[in-house]
Amino acid sequence: MRKHVIVSGSVQGVGFRNAANKKAKEMNLTGWVQNKADGTVELEVEGQEEKLQNYLKQIEDGLNKFIQVERMDVENKEDYGYDTFQTK
Repeated sequence: MRKHVIVSGSVQGVGFRNAANKKAKEMNLTGWVQNKADGTVELEVEGQEEKLQNYLKQIEDGLNKFIQVERMDVENKEDYGYDTFQTK
């Protein structure tokens, strides 16, 4: 299972990408995360559904005290076959 996610809120300049990358690797998830010009963060994450739900819950709750997630738009997609998790 793969999720494509757009995260809005205070998510740039607060360590979001690094925290999302570290958490994904801890949970053996693959994919990528990147900042977007409109101030949101975009990510794709792939793995077992239960792990993905847990990961997205942790993202929503904020991975550090500076991250404030206001909205997450999540789209389900077919597996792509990522080998690692990368910060773009």
